[in-house]
Amino acid sequence: MKMACSNYVLAFILLAICLINSVQLVSGNGNQNNVQKACSVTRYQDLCIHSLASFSRSAKSSPSRWARAAVSVTLGEAKSVAQYLLALQKHSRINGRRSRVALSDCIECFQNSIDELHKSLGVLRSLSRTTFDTQMGDLNTWLSATLTNGDTCLDGFEGQRGRQVKLLQNKVLKATHITSNALALANKLAATGLESLPHS
Repeated sequence: MKMACSNYVLAFILLAICLINSVQLVSGNGNQNNVQKACSVTRYQDLCIHSLASFSRSAKSSPSRWARAAVSVTLGEAKSVAQYLLALQKHSRINGRRSRVALSDCIECFQNSIDELHKSLGVLRSLSRTTFDTQMGDLNTWLSATLTNGDTCLDGFEGQRGRQVKLLQNKVLKATHITSNALALANKLAATGLESLPHS
């Protein structure tokens, strides 16, 4: 009798584990679908999914939350690149006058981008139904400026060689791709319009 009871208990535990795993799998697939759907409007979808996957549960299908998440990630990336560029300058790891001038310009570009992204994030944190169109216009302007800053930085190193230059170009290029994705998600929010905002 004790053996039969133990078997029933074991079977129940195994069944419970299977059910929990199934629920987690369904939830995980739902989250994955959320980020894939959100990123479908971006140019660099694999990068978008990778960088925004952790926001799936909180953002769900909200265009405003996805735009805010994307700008937040872009801001973090811009800060990281700026710190890297400042370290290169401090330790004189870029050789040649032209390269040093380009590096200085690049640092200025990313410092400007950080300011633009802070303003963008501020708008996305205080969206209003009464000023939505103006806010979207400002957001597009600031994110477009951030994208231009990245391109300007890359232009300064065009035709230059060296391991450090290549590494710098790769980091800046990744940042511009992430910015492009954020701009696409901001445009999606603008296109969705007031329907994506909660009613006051």
